[in-house]
Amino acid sequence: MTGTEQSLRYGGSLGERRRANYTPYQTYNRRYTDQPGRKVEQSTERWAKGLGWLSIGLGLAQIAAPRKVARLIGVNDDDETRNTMFALGLREITSGVGILSRPRPVGWVWTRVGGDLMDLALLGKAMSSGDNDRNRVAAVTAAVVGVTLLDVITGQQLSKGGNGARTSNGSRTISRATGPGFRIGGPIQVKEAITINRPRSEVYRFWHNFENLPRFMAHLESVQILDERRSRWKGKAPAGSTVEWEAEIIEDRPNELIAWRSLPDSTVPNMGSVQFRDAPGGRGTEVLVELRYQPPGGKIGALIAKLFGEEPKQQVKGDLRRFKQVMELGEIVHSDSSIHRGPHPAQPPEDLNKVELGTTQQPQEVQS
Repeated sequence: MTGTEQSLRYGGSLGERRRANYTPYQTYNRRYTDQPGRKVEQSTERWAKGLGWLSIGLGLAQIAAPRKVARLIGVNDDDETRNTMFALGLREITSGVGILSRPRPVGWVWTRVGGDLMDLALLGKAMSSGDNDRNRVAAVTAAVVGVTLLDVITGQQLSKGGNGARTSNGSRTISRATGPGFRIGGPIQVKEAITINRPRSEVYRFWHNFENLPRFMAHLESVQILDERRSRWKGKAPAGSTVEWEAEIIEDRPNELIAWRSLPDSTVPNMGSVQFRDAPGGRGTEVLVELRYQPPGGKIGALIAKLFGEEPKQQVKGDLRRFKQVMELGEIVHSDSSIHRGPHPAQPPEDLNKVELGTTQQPQEVQS
C-alpha cells in the first residue's frame, strides 16, 4: 500500500482527498451569464437603454418642433407652451444621455420617474383648461401613467442588482479604481500646453485651489472643496443642461504635478493631470494639461456636444488662454470679436460680465 493510499484510508489530509477524487475536465462552476439572475438583469438593462433612447427621441422632438408636439397632445400652442416644451425637451435629452452613459443607470432612471411626475402634474393642469383638447390630453395622460409604471419597475429592478462593472466574459469586477493607473474607457482625450510668465510655485498654488478653476474654465460652474483630497464639481453640458460629479486627488507633488480622477459611478467619468515645469530661458512656467473623460452618452454624447459647438480641444485651449491672462494680468481680457458678432460700431458691450464665460462675477485679483 502506497503512502497516499494509507493517507486516504485513515483520513489523510483534505488536499490529498481532493486530489484523489479529482476527475479531469470536470467543472462545478456555472458561467455568470448562465445564472438566471443575470438574465433578468440583462433584460432590465435593455429596458433601461430603451427608456434612454425614448427620452432622447422625445426630447429632440420637443426642441425641434415644440408647437407640433403641443398640438399633438391637445395643448394650446402658445408661446408659454413652446417655452415649456423646450425646457422639457432639454430635461428628456439629459436623462436619456445619462441613462445611455452608465451600465447600471439607477439614478438616471429614477430621474425619469421624477420627470414623469412633473409631466403628469402639467397634464393635470392642462385638463382643467377649456382651451385644450381634453380627449387628447386624457389619452396622453394615460400613456404617461403607463410609462411611469415602467420607469418605476425598471428603477426598482436596477436598485436590487449588485454594484460593479462586468468584463467581456460576463464576470464582475469591483467598481473601484485604485492607483495612478486608473483608466477611463471614454472617447475624449485632450493634451494641451501653455507658457505663463509667473513663478512655478505661484502657478501651482493657484491651480491647487480647485475653487479657482471656474474663473477661467468656461464650462465649469463651480467646484466645492470637501476635504484635503475630495471635491464636488458642477459643469455645463450641451443644450443648457448641467452635470455634477465628485473627484479626488490621486497624486500631488508640490510645484510639479497635480492629478485627479472622478469617484466611481460619477455621471462624467474623468481623470486629469497638470504638470508645472520651468520654461526655457527663464520665461516663467510651462503648464501641461492632460484630460480624459467619458461624456454623458459616450460617443453619442460626444457627437451631440460637437453639434452644439462644444469641441473639447478648443475648450481646453480657451481655458488655458484665460488661465494665462488671470495669472499674468489678474483678469480676463476679451477681444472685440469675442464680444460682438458680425459688423458693428466700435463700442464696449453693455454687460462685460456675461461675455465668454457666461458669469456675473467681476474680474478679481489673483488668489491662491
